[in-house]
Amino acid sequence: MSESAGPVELARSAAARGGWQEAFDLLAGADADGLLAPGEMPMLAETAYAAGQLDVTIETWERVHAGCMHAGDRLGAGGAAVRVALHLLFDTALMAPVRGWLARAERLLGAGETPAHAWFAVVRAYERILAGDLAAARPWAEAAVEVGSTCDPAAAAIGRVAEARLLILDGDVRTGLDLLDQAGVATVSGDLDPLSTGVVFCELVCALQGLAQYDVAEQWTEAMERWCETNAIGSLHGRCRVHRAEILRLRGSCTEAESQALLACEELRPYLRRELGWPLTELGRIRLHKGDVAGAEDAALAAHRAGWDPQPVLALVRLAQGDPDTAAASVRDALERPLGVPSKERPPNSDLQRAPLLAAQVEIEIAAGHLARARSAADELVRIAARFSTTALVATAALARGRVRLANGDPAGAEESLAQAVRLWNEVGAPYEAARSRMALADAHAACGSAHRADLERRAAGEILDGLAAGPAAPSSAGEAAGPPVAGIFRREGDYWTVVFAGRTVRVRDLQGMRYLARLLAEPGREHHVLDLVAAERGRGRSAAGADDLPGSGLGDAGELLDARAKEAYRRRLAEIDEDIEEARTTGDDERAARADAERDFLVRELARAFGMGGRARRAGSASERARAGVTRALRQAIARIGAHHPQLGEHLDRTVRTGTYCAYLPDPHAPAGWTS
Repeated sequence: MSESAGPVELARSAAARGGWQEAFDLLAGADADGLLAPGEMPMLAETAYAAGQLDVTIETWERVHAGCMHAGDRLGAGGAAVRVALHLLFDTALMAPVRGWLARAERLLGAGETPAHAWFAVVRAYERILAGDLAAARPWAEAAVEVGSTCDPAAAAIGRVAEARLLILDGDVRTGLDLLDQAGVATVSGDLDPLSTGVVFCELVCALQGLAQYDVAEQWTEAMERWCETNAIGSLHGRCRVHRAEILRLRGSCTEAESQALLACEELRPYLRRELGWPLTELGRIRLHKGDVAGAEDAALAAHRAGWDPQPVLALVRLAQGDPDTAAASVRDALERPLGVPSKERPPNSDLQRAPLLAAQVEIEIAAGHLARARSAADELVRIAARFSTTALVATAALARGRVRLANGDPAGAEESLAQAVRLWNEVGAPYEAARSRMALADAHAACGSAHRADLERRAAGEILDGLAAGPAAPSSAGEAAGPPVAGIFRREGDYWTVVFAGRTVRVRDLQGMRYLARLLAEPGREHHVLDLVAAERGRGRSAAGADDLPGSGLGDAGELLDARAKEAYRRRLAEIDEDIEEARTTGDDERAARADAERDFLVRELARAFGMGGRARRAGSASERARAGVTRALRQAIARIGAHHPQLGEHLDRTVRTGTYCAYLPDPHAPAGWTS
């Protein structure tokens, strides 16, 4: 790149190599200086999204829309309106502003077969799915595929995923899964842009997780992780972490699952608004499995504060706290008066959304002594499992039916159902669920007079549950575990480091980044918070308790919690929501008005959180951000210095060292290689 290159050319070069923050800084500076041409504004929006500046992304597309309107370009204005709606839909889950921008786009676009029309159909299809109006979503998904096939493959691919999800929600699971598989294979081919590829991957895994097709979901999660290592932008890496946390929880690796869920919250916080409740509720489920009831309650309440529905996690927390009556009342309320919070895994008004609530209700109502309610919930769950026919749902229904039979005095019938649940959960590879089923089966054996069989099941279940609560045990001696394979040597010797890799030895002068890098290489696969890396250099540790337990805490002072631009964006969203509420009340749509009211309350809380007494702006923590910038710069300088001496190792480290708020050496997610010092 020529030294005389302008900021836009430099930004393009930075984006091409994945330097999204650098590209954003260059474009934002050029924009502030009035150097960006109208046609370059979409690039600013895209780099802002990749750099974690969602509000800037939306605001930039709004400016593109206004500019096109001023120039009389209705198609350009309509396309920009669609982009605003798309980001509001996929990242904020604020449906009232989405509907407002879609209505604006529809007026501008009219009929046609352009990429803007294809993307309009995509966003409209998902808006209807997330609103629970599946019938209205179908023609829009079909239109996205039809129009996108002629002019925009990315829109067509996402439209196919929407079609597949609608088929699954209708109960046509086999056809829907076939379409999902086709969409996934097409995405792996690499024909789509990074954002669209990530959306297809994420939607595909969400569909499989919601259906409880965990084995296939795990395979696609692994594929998404491999893609995310070098291609993910925006919120996609954090979303992938939530999927991984779900799989790890299912497989019984709860300590690792909790770590992944916390990291997901950290990474998704700059993007998600209400949907931040998704990783928080997953965190609550994981902590319940570990027996950390207080931690589960903290996570569920944080999800509620984010505007998310924390059920059934919060109801199960109340049950674990010894309050079955409150638990029963809350789970009934969730079933009888669902909040309709948009969820990609389990869309509102669907049987898949009700299934986990019903499973929890069976356990809770039995504990509260309401057997008729428990029986009704179990019967509905059995019908749902028969409709979708996935192993995990059938296992869930079998456990519920067995519990009800035992509570109703039919231990022989309970034995049959609970033995089926144990067998199926073992097939799925879900030790926690299998252990819970074994505990219930033990009670059924005892009621049938078979004490030795009851003791056998209780012992097996107790060992599993104790292991989940304790986490993985460290080997007591070197002989008990072979340890990871050795990749090379990374040893400090005075002012130089001796580095051996792939049979070649080089000497590199000491840099701060070399010391950071040594810590990462010493523990492949482990993620280090940048504050830990900085503190280690200063000879002091950072507390691992308290404020770091849940995402969102900070240290120091970075300025206002919401800058003027963000506050103005929130106020615009509030105005759009007010318009939606007015329209809903005019048309008599009370449910839509109620949902928009909930969105308005969430945004008002967010704005109120940003102001202190007397209207003064609250200050946000910035120690983490300052450390992130410094550590990232130091690591990249060290890797560049190594690459100058050992190109093969430099390329390896470029590919495997991930920087950000959490830094890690990730040579292989399944078999990381270690280094000796």
